Amino acid sequence: MKLAVTIGLAVPIALVLAGITPGLAQTGYDRPGGDYASAPVANGDPAVCASRCEHEKNCRAWSFSYPSSSGAPAMCWLKREVVPAKESSCCVSGVRGAGVIEPQAGAIEYSIDRVGGDYHSFETPPEAKGKACAEACQSDQRCRAWTYRRPGYGSASARCYLKDAIKPPRRRPCCISGVVR
Repeated sequence: MKLAVTIGLAVPIALVLAGITPGLAQTGYDRPGGDYASAPVANGDPAVCASRCEHEKNCRAWSFSYPSSSGAPAMCWLKREVVPAKESSCCVSGVRGAGVIEPQAGAIEYSIDRVGGDYHSFETPPEAKGKACAEACQSDQRCRAWTYRRPGYGSASARCYLKDAIKPPRRRPCCISGVVR
């Protein structure tokens, strides 16, 4: 029994030391290499990619790339092996069994759109956390909430929407939102 417990603890520790975090999908990370299949994801939701991996017996890890500003669709890449994750704003990646667990980063709401209440919008550089949009809202006393829309979801460019009213959150992979005041 003691040997089984020791082995059971050694495997997760070895994975963490190797830079592999089992059980967690990582927003803002790609896992390049090890692909054996790919397919477009029509609705642009990374959860579809995680689910495909769960239902494929050969899948050990996956990467989802958001639609691009050049018009390339959202894509799901299934992997034969668990390759190390590399930071990249293009993607969400995970290992089999992870699902998509959006990070909880205080006031940042991943995969949330707050439709309505817009008083100003502008094009912004693409980024994984919508930082420029959040900062624009923080610095404007009129702004109560914001939504950053990733490129490829409705237009080729990333866009920031500043809001003077707090609207209900809607789960949509296109967006990152936050409430400021």
